[in-house]
Amino acid sequence: MSKVKKGINNVVKVMVFSDLFLNAGWGLVTPILAVFVVDSIDGGSVKVAGIAIGVYWLGKAFFQIPIAHYLDKNHGEKDDFLALILGTLLTSFVPIGFIFAHLPWHVYVLQLVHALGMGFALPSWWAIFTRHIEKKREAFCFSLDSSTIGLGAGVAGILGGVIASVFGFVILFISVSVLGIIATIVLLFIKNDILPKTKTQGIYPVPKS
Repeated sequence: MSKVKKGINNVVKVMVFSDLFLNAGWGLVTPILAVFVVDSIDGGSVKVAGIAIGVYWLGKAFFQIPIAHYLDKNHGEKDDFLALILGTLLTSFVPIGFIFAHLPWHVYVLQLVHALGMGFALPSWWAIFTRHIEKKREAFCFSLDSSTIGLGAGVAGILGGVIASVFGFVILFISVSVLGIIATIVLLFIKNDILPKTKTQGIYPVPKS
């Protein structure tokens, strides 16, 4: 057991924990988003749901490249951390918007905002996470995060349908938002571990004395 714990520092643990909350939150609603669009949006259809999903993925692909390029030009992690907080918080408020959405274009705009938030969050998350992984623990750390996301999203996917059917979509969207805000708050626990320029060497941080 001690060998498993060795090399997993506080930053990695906190970021994995935050990722669990964020992905569990969106895991509640993503599998049944099409049902929400068809049932609750005026003029909603499977086609509208498909377009909404496409808007998110195309938007994220468009946003994250220039954002990642900018973050790479500014070495050190303060800008990465700010982008991570901004992106995670932005995505956390998107579900509240769904509560008030009643037209297809409302859904498209919200999906675009979600894409922008993830465009900020994902490149910065991977940048910070990668720098803080201890050497020879890379595979384990990445698999730990992937397994945690899978666990959270899997359980949330089951619960999402139950919550929506019993309590309705409003409670479901509020739950997603709350979990996203918790994910943002959790990230604040690594604020003092963020590396300035002088503490970065290659992709790994200089070990602290």
